[in-house]
Amino acid sequence: MSYKSKDRQTGNIFSELLPFGGKLNLENRWIKLHDLIPWDELETIYEKYFSRLGRPGKDSYLINGLLIVKHMMVMSDEAVVDNFLENPYVQYFCGYDQFVTNKEIEASTLTRMRKRLGVEYFKKFEDEILGILKERKIIKSKEQMVDATIFPANISYPTDAGLIESVREWVVEIIKRVRIAGRIKEKVRTYCRKARAVYLKFQKKRKKTKQEIRKARKQLLQFTSRNIKQLKKLLIKAEGIPGKILKKIKVRLKVAEKIYSQQLEMLKENVHRVEDRIVSFHRPHVRPMVRGKNGKDVEFGPKASVSAVDGYLFLDKFSTDAYHEGVVLNKSILLHEERFGKKPEVIITDKIYGSRENRESLARDGIRASFVPLGRKSEASKEHEIWVRKKQRKRNTIEGKIGTSKQYYGLERLRYKDEELNIRLGLLAMNLSTALART
Repeated sequence: MSYKSKDRQTGNIFSELLPFGGKLNLENRWIKLHDLIPWDELETIYEKYFSRLGRPGKDSYLINGLLIVKHMMVMSDEAVVDNFLENPYVQYFCGYDQFVTNKEIEASTLTRMRKRLGVEYFKKFEDEILGILKERKIIKSKEQMVDATIFPANISYPTDAGLIESVREWVVEIIKRVRIAGRIKEKVRTYCRKARAVYLKFQKKRKKTKQEIRKARKQLLQFTSRNIKQLKKLLIKAEGIPGKILKKIKVRLKVAEKIYSQQLEMLKENVHRVEDRIVSFHRPHVRPMVRGKNGKDVEFGPKASVSAVDGYLFLDKFSTDAYHEGVVLNKSILLHEERFGKKPEVIITDKIYGSRENRESLARDGIRASFVPLGRKSEASKEHEIWVRKKQRKRNTIEGKIGTSKQYYGLERLRYKDEELNIRLGLLAMNLSTALART
């Protein structure tokens, strides 16, 4: 796929839509936000993801604009395309000067473009936006707040029986498809109806005893074990299945076998924990994260360390595995230095970051931290404690920004397969909203 930039030297904007000297409202948020985006710089980066051959790719203004609109308004791909066709302000934001009503883009194109561009492109996008914020002096970098949070993944609440059943259903479905594609006449008795009846009978019980749960898990594991063996035999016999499809089946089958072995181990040992436990068959990278929050002892999704600087939120670390956030403080400070050209004067965190190593490192760098002093109290330490309490009250800002990103920018439930990309786009939309409010 190739790329060719548009000629943007245009005359009157939407002249056919607004006759008799009518004009768009210059105070509209999309017109004001248009001036905050470094479109030309982004187009230069964007075109590097295309070759010089093939069908021309979609315009960078359109793709970047729609993704920003999508995450600022928390819409689906289909809804944001419909909104684009109905709203001249959104069309102006996406680089159009003439109103269009026909479909300029399919919703599925946004999915393909996110996959083509990837996380690295949107990291550069963030850098370009940050450059504009610094150039216009609408961000101050003296103080840095650091915290960690879990961004919940888009999975159903995991139960052992439900997880085994999802594996069993997939294996049975693949057995049927492989038989047809591989032209295998031999019948395979999967006992899928009996297994489904066992699961539904278990699920319909409002209150389940430990014995009933254990019995259902054991029965479902027996059905699943039988089906996995049947599928392995069929894959050996099957002919004519394309290599790519066969490879995908084998990858998913490995996940199914791992879930089966983990569940069997937990059943035999009568425990509820196992190393590297998988809680979702369709998103096997998701891990349970113990948080100790009120009402949320365990969350399911990637863990992220974030920095709040003058009301803007930046992603410092993304991980699908649990980690101790206290050990990534130095990384957050280095990232702050990369973003702003200098280290922060003040660091505001909670006490989990107050290890001796972190205190010594901050002291060497001359960074004042909101930690309660160690050792005996003195007059100087009392003054510092008053300052610490003041800064800790200010730390509510980052908690509020994290909550806002989840509630109003779609990060309460990550819907993309590439969850880091989902988080970065959500935070980018929130930061643009913050910048818009200050212009």
